Amino acid sequence: MIGTVFRSEDVPAEDRFEYWRELVGRTRSSDLISAHTADYWAEYRLMELGPVTVWPSSFLPTRYRRSGKMVRRSDPELYHLTLLLDGGLALEHAGRTDTFGPRDLHMVDGSRPYDLRPADDRDRRAVKGVGVDFPKALLPLPPHLVQELLGRGLSGREGTGALLTEFLIGLDRQAETLQPSDAPRLGTVVLDLVSAWFAQVLDAEAALPQETRGRVTAQRIQAFIRQNLHDPELTPAAIAAAHHISRSYLYRIFQQQSQGETVGAWIRGRRLENARRDLADSSLGTTPIHAVAARWGFPRASEFTRAFRTAYGLSPKEYRLQALSERE
Repeated sequence: MIGTVFRSEDVPAEDRFEYWRELVGRTRSSDLISAHTADYWAEYRLMELGPVTVWPSSFLPTRYRRSGKMVRRSDPELYHLTLLLDGGLALEHAGRTDTFGPRDLHMVDGSRPYDLRPADDRDRRAVKGVGVDFPKALLPLPPHLVQELLGRGLSGREGTGALLTEFLIGLDRQAETLQPSDAPRLGTVVLDLVSAWFAQVLDAEAALPQETRGRVTAQRIQAFIRQNLHDPELTPAAIAAAHHISRSYLYRIFQQQSQGETVGAWIRGRRLENARRDLADSSLGTTPIHAVAARWGFPRASEFTRAFRTAYGLSPKEYRLQALSERE
């Protein structure tokens, strides 16, 4: 498991808001104001991924205000990026005022004051999002360009912004199965995606290091593969064509970013993982095994059986019987 979890139910009701204030202050020092302090509710997972901190959270509407005095008292030189998943927020920062809804992102410079408010602080509907905090020095873009992004609502619904959004959501979903040893690599991926997305918005891709561009290309290709695992015609040639690159470049980037694993092996591994998950799902217990195989890009049942047995030591039928019996 990656990260430590806080749930307000674990704290006496009278202490919940102050405890939440303390937790938030560990990464984002600010004044917190809420109309719900008497019966506060929040959930939070703190994931320290090397120098990058990711914290998926849900909380009752709260105002977060960082004053100039607070900046002068303590400035850890961090950028704070927030992905909003549910609820509404308004932000005053760097001479701009903007509003945000689900799948919007915004960034603030912790070295400058900001005022982040809920759209309706009387509504008890929880605000849900993912915070990302990272040292300003690690963003490979000139500060005068980054200035153009501060306080703006940025869409996480398309392009590299969508890739970043899905990666952050996936981190939260997979936190229970990820290992602490994965943390530095995952932090690098987050920072690469943030950098590439900002560069895309600013039309400044040339400012990114070649290593960052290569890692982001690999992430983009892997996301494309995951979306198309059902297609038996998902070949290296098709993947390269979809990304307007040569097959040799695809092979080179993929092996550099996937610990030497080939494109074909990576596709087969993801297909088998998804098929194994479906075989262990009791709600799919009556779905024929050949249908599960076809769903994940194995049109020939015999090929699926051989690959599954090689990977897991059991036939698909044997694995399903064992997995479902353990759930009874």
